[in-house]
Amino acid sequence: MHDLQTEGRTALILGASWPIVRRVAITAWVVWLCDLLSKTVVLHFLEGKSSQHLLGSFLQLNLTRNSGAAFSFAPGGTVFLTSFALIVVAVIIFVMGKVKSNWWAITLGLVLGGTLGNLTDRIFRGNPLKGEVIDWIQLPMWPVFNLADSAIVIAAVFAVVLSFKNISPTSPPTMNDDDKESHDGA
Repeated sequence: MHDLQTEGRTALILGASWPIVRRVAITAWVVWLCDLLSKTVVLHFLEGKSSQHLLGSFLQLNLTRNSGAAFSFAPGGTVFLTSFALIVVAVIIFVMGKVKSNWWAITLGLVLGGTLGNLTDRIFRGNPLKGEVIDWIQLPMWPVFNLADSAIVIAAVFAVVLSFKNISPTSPPTMNDDDKESHDGA
């Protein structure tokens, strides 16, 4: 950051900790890429086929298209959900430069990657902004979901645990926070 100021340039995200921003971006990219690849493979192998049982009735591959959100919330609400997802992406991009905690960076990356994964479906699968999300993982007594959904749920669990441990996303980590990574320069 100091070098940018010396050269008369400004950072894209003011006050950003670049290792943290990279951590958010890399986590998001990995989640988005895994989600996109898994949906591509599932569409190739499961299109027009019935459920494939992997572990009996416990784990099945069941290709579905979802115009709503999880748990059948807002069926057909793709325009609203797409708009909401775009807001989530914008907020994460704005906030990630302020994050100081490595674990919160990973949490934001999981949310960003998951949101981008489902947003990609809504924008590019069908009519723009009205496309349906590809879901394919089925467990008993649970709606069919995908890797993007899994990343968002894992992020929610991380956020709860980090909150209970009183780890602030914006305060610099102490020697006990984030596995002492701030001391190591990570």
